[in-house]
Amino acid sequence: MDSIGKSLVFIGLLIMLIGLMFMFFEKLPLNIGRLPGDILIKKDNFTFYFPLTTSIIISVILSLVFILLSKISK
Repeated sequence: MDSIGKSLVFIGLLIMLIGLMFMFFEKLPLNIGRLPGDILIKKDNFTFYFPLTTSIIISVILSLVFILLSKISK
């Protein structure tokens, strides 16, 4: 149980650092949410947006973080 707590604290700190980075560095060239491969359909009064590429990249990053955390906690 102790390793789960440490992992959650680490993940929380990581999310906090990413949030601070977005707050203080608004003009970063990170175009998260508008990547090539994201689906955007605009009609007259209808807009559909599905961030396909962004979702895949976030999934890969989170998978790597969890794999790293599982190796560290052993």
